[in-house]
Amino acid sequence: MTDTVTSPALRVPPAAPAEAAAFFAARLAFQADVSDVRASLDSGDPGFVLVDSRGSAGWRQGHVPGAVHLPTADIPSRAAGLLDPEVPVVTYCWGPGCDGATRAALALARLGYPVKEMIGGIEYWIREGFPLATPAGVERREADPLTAPIASLTCAC
Repeated sequence: MTDTVTSPALRVPPAAPAEAAAFFAARLAFQADVSDVRASLDSGDPGFVLVDSRGSAGWRQGHVPGAVHLPTADIPSRAAGLLDPEVPVVTYCWGPGCDGATRAALALARLGYPVKEMIGGIEYWIREGFPLATPAGVERREADPLTAPIASLTCAC
């Protein structure tokens, strides 16, 4: 029998539509992208607390304005004093090459907090040209045209 699939992308066929819908709905329940987080923060009533789970050096280097600094290692001892268990939490760390936000979200979920992870982390926050709180004040870099539209606030996706 001859293999009739010529597309490397389809060597493993797509899931059935109902399975795909369940998978993608679940993903959205666990993750939020930087553009949606920013739009929520800009609204003045985001409905969540944004937690930067990096260590002190990363926090000092720059963080999302308004974020709460709660390193992953400190979550068991400090979360109750900083976070309301009724308010959802969104975690972030360095970026897609780091699973620190995932570890922080897991630690918070185990403590009973409703939680999501900001995919892309601080890397994509910066690459999309969003404000960054630093010791020198709030900074902003030009958006990277490989990650964000230059002439628009959102990707409209």
